[in-house]
Amino acid sequence: MSVSLEVSKREVRPRSLRNKLRHEGKIPAVVYGYQIESTPVSVDDKTLTKLLRDNGANAVFSLDVAGKKVNTLLVKYQIDTFTKKLTHLEFLSVDMKEVTELEAEIILVGEAAGVKSGGVLNQTLHNVLVSATPDKLPENIEVDITKLGIGDSITIADLPKDDNYTIVADPEEQIVSITEPKAEVEEDEASAPSEPKVIGEKEE
Repeated sequence: MSVSLEVSKREVRPRSLRNKLRHEGKIPAVVYGYQIESTPVSVDDKTLTKLLRDNGANAVFSLDVAGKKVNTLLVKYQIDTFTKKLTHLEFLSVDMKEVTELEAEIILVGEAAGVKSGGVLNQTLHNVLVSATPDKLPENIEVDITKLGIGDSITIADLPKDDNYTIVADPEEQIVSITEPKAEVEEDEASAPSEPKVIGEKEE
């Protein structure tokens, strides 16, 4: 299922027009890909933010570009370092029957038994590439860590298979592990204060 998003064609010159759009609450964007020429557009910031919150970043966005309906994926975006607002977007037009690849966020679910025992949780993989038709792309992949004890780990190979998509990654790649708590560093003997020397005493 796709989500409708209204877009407006925009001019690319002069460059100051981009700032003008942002001041008006619009985000400059471009649409390209399947059966469409690269087309500069703009979208309403608040509308897109709500759609992303409700449907996720991997949703299929249905755009009307100059009277032509296209199904797209949001494949790239830029964020302002200071305001944290979206400043530019790239929508890729896709064939809904063709398999495509996109990253999905890995979300850890539950509290690991090893953490309750004092172990340290280490998540080494936060996003993973998945392959599926656009309507089957997952927004995220949940990984249950409840039974994970100290010394245990979860790799790509340990994840349950899903008929909707395929994970494109090395099966041995580690996602999360529980390690022993860091032992307190004992005071090194060399750093311990030495006994005061007695003046006139010869060293052996």
